[in-house]
Amino acid sequence: MYDVLTGKKIYILTLGCKVNQYESDAMYEAFFAAGALRGSENDADICIINTCSVTNIADRKSRQMISRLRKENPDAVIVATGCYVQAVANRALFDRGAGTKKSSGLADRTASRNEGDTSSSSRIPQDGSGTRKPAGDYGKDVIDADLIVGNNRKREMVRLVAEHLLGTPIEDNLIDIAKDPEFEDLRIAMPEHHTRAYLKIQDGCNMFCAYCIIPYVRGRIRNKSLDAIMEETATLAASGVKELVLTGINISSFGDIGDLSLADVICRIHAIPGIERIRLGSLEPRVVTEEFLQRISKLPKVCPHFHLSLQSGCDSILKRMNRHYTVADIDTIVSRLRRYYDRPALTADIIVGFPGESEDEFLTTCRTVERIGLYEAHVFPFSRRKGTVADRMDGQLTEAEKKDRVRRLMEVVSRLKKEYEASFDDEEKKVLIEEIIDTLEGPAYRGHTERYLLVDILPEMIGESLPDPARINTVITLPPDRK
Repeated sequence: MYDVLTGKKIYILTLGCKVNQYESDAMYEAFFAAGALRGSENDADICIINTCSVTNIADRKSRQMISRLRKENPDAVIVATGCYVQAVANRALFDRGAGTKKSSGLADRTASRNEGDTSSSSRIPQDGSGTRKPAGDYGKDVIDADLIVGNNRKREMVRLVAEHLLGTPIEDNLIDIAKDPEFEDLRIAMPEHHTRAYLKIQDGCNMFCAYCIIPYVRGRIRNKSLDAIMEETATLAASGVKELVLTGINISSFGDIGDLSLADVICRIHAIPGIERIRLGSLEPRVVTEEFLQRISKLPKVCPHFHLSLQSGCDSILKRMNRHYTVADIDTIVSRLRRYYDRPALTADIIVGFPGESEDEFLTTCRTVERIGLYEAHVFPFSRRKGTVADRMDGQLTEAEKKDRVRRLMEVVSRLKKEYEASFDDEEKKVLIEEIIDTLEGPAYRGHTERYLLVDILPEMIGESLPDPARINTVITLPPDRK
């Protein structure tokens, strides 16, 4: 079956989070194993858009990217997958009152064709008038693709695309993800950039925050098995990866099911030779316990860089968001982190302009950010998301108000970042080199420290005349008197 893919060029456009990036990398490797080649958006035979649905803006961008690739590469098979696809499929499923994939009407709409005929005319579904029919035509929700593939089906992407090209009817491209308990065990053996790799250890979310649709498009929590985690980590280490980033939709929930905690997994990964740095994905405040830090602080490979999923620094907003902690809890975990680590880099996600957010509530968040001393923050304006509780709340702020609050909070964060980085000016820095770049002062090494400080190193700073490509994926120690 997969012979139909031999020599075909594949291009994957990834939108959204690190989990999507991981899954796209895994899909690339699966296609390469089937004989496909890497292509570009302009020359690929098959273009896959791995979509995002975290906000209405993400939905719109997903639609735009699908349309753009259709326009720029009209002869390509266009495949849409990911969270936006799942969200649209969910709406269609619920509207029909259906509970099975057959009765939901969500199958690939591939017209009959001669087996093995992969010309552009046979790859695109046609209606009776010769007009191409989108695979995802659900009334007002039209996904202009030849094939749509939902979440937890990406492991089957190679087979599904091959079947589509051969004209085989497809009925398992979408599922009711809320009822699927299986972890989709995708694997990566050799990432495109050898220095750092993502490792997806978890999927799904049970939090149901007021503003978020992710539990509906990613399903309930489920974990990668420990054996699979260890095998993939060993494979990545053997391929030369030095830094591993543990990622998932909500890795803090890893210990909520099964016998292993997140700390257990980190300890096991730490023992694998070759991996020199372990960086953690976004953490919920509830997981940063005394026991958790007692264990991981003894592991030198764990980077002193913690990204906290805070969302707000105001108790009344946190309550309306359905976040199950308080600002006092945030203060406690920040203090705890600083007891176990010297100047850990603390970063966070913050939403401003949540429905009903007053000026005083916004200023409370600003004061919290200032007090806890974040190094960086991803500050987002609240985006209404259809199907969520927050979308139906009173007190929706204007886009201008939200934009202004993003600007004001980012001014605070920018100042804190400069102060944090300045605290390391007179200290030695260990930089894992990721690439060689051109700067105004000439070519330079670029990489990150354990605390994720971005550092550019001109060769003369370390007694070299020109950067040596062999230095990529090695650690350079920058003396304290060099900036």
